[in-house]
Amino acid sequence: MVGNRVRAAIIRSQRITGLSPDVIAELVAEIGPLWHERHQAALIARPRRRALGAGAKHKLVFVDRLLATLVHLRHGATHDVLACWFSVDRSTITRAIGEVRPLLAERGCTIASGLRLRTLAEVIDHLGADGGTGIIDGTEVRVRRPAAGRKDREKFISGKNKQNAVKSMVVTDAEGRLLFCSPAEPASCADITHARKLGLVKLLVDGPAVEILADAGYQGLGAQTGGRVVTPPHRKFKKNPPEWYEEIHERPRKAHSSRRIRVEHGIGHLKNWRSLARHHGRREHVSDIVQAVAGLLSHQQVATMASSTRT
Repeated sequence: MVGNRVRAAIIRSQRITGLSPDVIAELVAEIGPLWHERHQAALIARPRRRALGAGAKHKLVFVDRLLATLVHLRHGATHDVLACWFSVDRSTITRAIGEVRPLLAERGCTIASGLRLRTLAEVIDHLGADGGTGIIDGTEVRVRRPAAGRKDREKFISGKNKQNAVKSMVVTDAEGRLLFCSPAEPASCADITHARKLGLVKLLVDGPAVEILADAGYQGLGAQTGGRVVTPPHRKFKKNPPEWYEEIHERPRKAHSSRRIRVEHGIGHLKNWRSLARHHGRREHVSDIVQAVAGLLSHQQVATMASSTRT
């Protein structure tokens, strides 16, 4: 384990963890008890009981487990490097990240102090209550190609990037603040199909009146949702368009793009975390990684806005 000085230096440096010391302190207070409860529940579930106080003692305290997970997500540091840094075995780091990362993913996206959105239904209700505008887009994360002969091997090939990847749908508000990141789907799934699987059409039809901006990959949802999903105008002339049509077509298209660009900024902030910009071997972990990073980023954004308001 690291010493107190090294631990304090890691916590103080936002370049290392991606989070301010205040946010890390809030994470420790929130997630620490949850981790302890799950750990005790796992011990109680064992068929063979140990005497009170018996068993191996943790060399890696919870704060160090959280910091190791944050460094891994922020910089993509390997478990071997983190094991050397925290002076523990590699398996200890692997187990620590495997325990802390799902807890981070379950937190949802923070939009205000004490207020979080965990499902797409909660996002639609929030936007409807505030009269806000949502923006959706898909983002891909590269993964290792499934082994030869494995079922559904071709499903992970992205038609856009021609690489093996998984896809997640990102929702932001009009300012580009993260509101939701969906679980990952194989990259061959079209954006519009992914949105339908998540139940976006039903939520918009049965829920409050909400405007959702989207790119051309979601064309068709507008008709199914009564115009609540707004996509760029469809191009009628693919070859040799008349001059008047080009002007009429490009003006609303650029106006739509200037409003929708905020979601690209939100995705860019996600990809600044190295764990989402690298090649992943474990496809089943990508959903937790995307949702954990989105929750951490949204929490940091709220904390930054609160501190700027106080000053």
